[in-house]
Formats: sequence, structure tokens, C-alpha cells
Amino acid sequence: MDNDAATIRAVVAEVARELDAQIQPLTSQLATVFLEEIPAFRGDDSVKELMAASTSANLSTIFDVLLHGLALDAIELPAAAAAYARRFAQRDLPIEGLLRAYRMGQTRLTQWCVCTLGAKQLSSSVLLGATQEIIEVVGAYIDRVSEHLVELYETERKLWGQRTNAARVVALRTVLQDEQLDIGTAEAMIGYRLRGWHLAAVAWVVRGAPDAARQLESVAGLLGTLQDGGRPLALLDDERTLWLWLSGVAPPRLEEWALAKALETEAPTLRIALGEPAAGLAGFRASHEEARRARAVTETSGEDPPLVTSYTTVGLTALLAQNVDALRTWVGRTLGELARDDPASARMRETVRIFLETGGSFTDAAARLHLHKNTVHYRVRKAEEVRGRPLRENRVDVEVALMACHHLGPRVLDPPE
Repeated sequence: MDNDAATIRAVVAEVARELDAQIQPLTSQLATVFLEEIPAFRGDDSVKELMAASTSANLSTIFDVLLHGLALDAIELPAAAAAYARRFAQRDLPIEGLLRAYRMGQTRLTQWCVCTLGAKQLSSSVLLGATQEIIEVVGAYIDRVSEHLVELYETERKLWGQRTNAARVVALRTVLQDEQLDIGTAEAMIGYRLRGWHLAAVAWVVRGAPDAARQLESVAGLLGTLQDGGRPLALLDDERTLWLWLSGVAPPRLEEWALAKALETEAPTLRIALGEPAAGLAGFRASHEEARRARAVTETSGEDPPLVTSYTTVGLTALLAQNVDALRTWVGRTLGELARDDPASARMRETVRIFLETGGSFTDAAARLHLHKNTVHYRVRKAEEVRGRPLRENRVDVEVALMACHHLGPRVLDPPE
């Protein structure tokens, strides 16, 4: 038995030595197979060169293990293989392609070893033992290397994403703020086409919500799907905020109800503010600024802000809110005691707001509010008493003040008595 073990070890070493002498043609064979079978490997020339170097390094390491009977615990991931895994992560290529290549390489290498063994005059016990050792060693090596590759890939992908995003955020802030930039320079700085139309969005996760990163990762795909125009430009502003732009030759459009429905199902602690579609570099900037202003209105609107807020809806409020102290004084002067921050006043304000929105129709307002017509009539009359003058007096001012109360809540209301 001891003689068989020694013979098996010698045979395995001999197989490794013979194959190691053919490492260049074997590397070429594997590289050809990888390029044919795995689309992710069909990159530029530098990627192909690194793939060949990684393949050669892995073969050489496996042959050394088989030749000298080295312990796998002492084996480190070949430098070329590590570099290729990092390049895969930097190119945002799927790790599944890399792992598939290792499994394909394992199969092809095992076949080469078995064919080499078959050409030798060996007893059945030595042939079986050598085959078993080779399969076990090659399999264990592939498993060990694959674990290291996944860890290395994930780490590099995270670090690369942070470095890339940080650089692009700096460039993007410059494009947004430096009005001296021409459109060609701006496009080169951020690697994004600015000619055409743009619709900006700001997505953020409410404070205290878990899994902020996971929710933000889903936003770009969600907007692209709803707009049916491909993935938008997306950059992290901070750990819970994402800036996005949808672009196209025509003004991009989003169905707000569909977006709100999707958020309610997939990410209920996520909020999105939308700018209006605008053209060119100026439109790229303007739509983003509108989305930021819409977010500011949303975050001050109360404890239960809407899932989606469009600048189209809150644009006037956003402009008024640039001087909240003056706005609060004006709202109080316009609405009188109706501007109190208490439940009864809130019910009257909302009833009057809808009543005026429906053209002063008690019937339509009752339908919108799911109230009886007489209830609407009572609240409107009561609101006029509280205000101290008819609603038709300075009606436009009344509607604007009610809109500000609706969107900004306590920020523009008088404290309760």
C-alpha cells in the first residue's frame, strides 16, 4: 500500500511536470474557449491580455501544487488572477462569468490530466489513485480561489464605485454650478450627453429607515422602466440621497401615479421629487434645481409626505418658501384665524381649498372630500366667519395661502391657542 502511495505521488508529479511544459499552448486553448463561451470576456485588448495572464498564472500554480504536493492552505491567489478579478469589478462585469470560467477551466484541466494518465502503463490501483488525487486537488484549488475571488470582487466593486462616484460628483457639481462651461466641455467632464431633453429627480430615504443603500440602488432601474428610455444618469449625493436625470430627444415623461404605486410596493420609505422637463445644459441644471426645491417642500410638509412630489405641483410654494418668515406673516394676514395650527382649522382649510379648486362647487367638493354637501357648505361658511371676511375677497391670495398651508404645514401656521 505504501508503495502504491509513493508511486501515485510520483505519477501525479510526472503528469504535472509534463503539462507544465505545455503551459503556453494550454493557456491559449483555455483563452479561446473563454472568449467563445463567455461574452463578458470579450473586452478590449488589455482585458484579453490580463485574462491570458490570469489563466497562465492559475495553471502554473496548480501544476506546482500537483508537482510538489503543496498544502492548499499555503497557496495565495496569483497576482494576475487577483488583478483580473479587480478589473472585472471595475468594468461592472458579472462575477458569474468569472466563476464560470474557473469551472470550465477545472473541467478542461481534469480532462488533460486524465488523458496524460491514460497514455501511461499504470496498474488500475495507481491509475485510480492518481486520478482521485488530481481531481481532489484541482477541485479544492478552484473552490479556494473562487472564494477569494468573490470577496476580492465585492470589495473592489464597492471601493471602485466610491472612487468613481466621488470623482463624478465633483465633476457634476462643477457642471451644475459653473455657468461659464460650454456644453461640449460639460459633456466631457461627466461623460454624459447633455444635448436634448432632461427630467431630473432627487430620491432619498427617510431618516431612520433601514437598507438605505439597497433602496437607492433600485431607483435608477425603476425610473428607467417606467420612462421606457434606458437607465438614467444616477449619482449619490450622500448616503441617503440620489440624484438622477432621464434624458432623450423628446421631453421625458413619468406617470407619477405609477411611480408612487411602485414605491409603495417596493420601497415605502423612499421619496422622489421631480423637476420639469427642460432642454440642453441649462435645462439639465434647471430641472435638477426644481427637483431639489420640490424635495425641500416635501420634507417640510408634515409627518406623512407624499411618495412622489412634482415641481409642477409645488413650484409656486417652493418659490414662496424661500422666505418662510415673510410667507408666514402674509398667510396669517390673508387667512386670519383660519391660519391656526389645530385640527379644526386644518379641516376647514382643506375643505375650502378643494371647494375653490372645484370652481366653488359644493357638489364637486363634497365628492372630492367624500363628505355630504351640507357638511361642505357648513365648513365653508364657518371658514368665512373665522377668517372675518368672505372667501371671494382677494380670492387668488386665499388660494395661494391655502396652497402654502397644505404644502408647508406648521412652518407657515400660527401656533394653537
